Amino acid sequence: MISFGTLAAGLVTIAIFSFLYRDNPLYRAAEHLLMGLSVGFTIVLLWNSVLKPKMLTPLFVEGDFFALIPLALSLLMLLRLRSAWSHLSKPVLAFVVGAGAGVSIPAMFDARILKQISATIEPFAALGETTSVSGMAIIEALVGLIGGVTVMIYFFYTRPDTRPVRAISTIGVYFMMIFFGATFGYTVTSRLTLLIGRLEFLLGDFLRIL
Repeated sequence: MISFGTLAAGLVTIAIFSFLYRDNPLYRAAEHLLMGLSVGFTIVLLWNSVLKPKMLTPLFVEGDFFALIPLALSLLMLLRLRSAWSHLSKPVLAFVVGAGAGVSIPAMFDARILKQISATIEPFAALGETTSVSGMAIIEALVGLIGGVTVMIYFFYTRPDTRPVRAISTIGVYFMMIFFGATFGYTVTSRLTLLIGRLEFLLGDFLRIL
């Protein structure tokens, strides 16, 4: 006997796969169902993880009146729904954007610049700490260093347009092509893995063929 959850998942999966034939009402119904479930899940998540523990409980249970500040800012944000009062929400939006930038810029700088620099330098530090160095480890470290330097030179737009610099930047282009190809291959492989998983579910748990 197929459970209700398996039956619902199988029917929705078939409805999504029906788009391979053409756009149809069954696919659109499944798409709307997905969007509705996503919105409902997000609302419940925000209520349980943000509104209730960080605003309502401190204000009405613990008596922390500082929670009135985010409550007032949130109500001002909702004024964008009325065009006549939407200007009152602009300071709140500016605060949110500024706070978000203040948090994200250092994090992005650390993740996308400092971590990349340290990942390029660490192999050479590891080579200096060991007495037995393999040739492959040296090649890997040099390839990483050459790739990082040539790619940075390619994006250094104020560089002099000389033949040696163009040759170095061309090497950076090749490194980026290898990276994009590997990323595309990884993406295709992950999508095929998801497809195989859905097909195994349909043929196994749902249709009981396998």
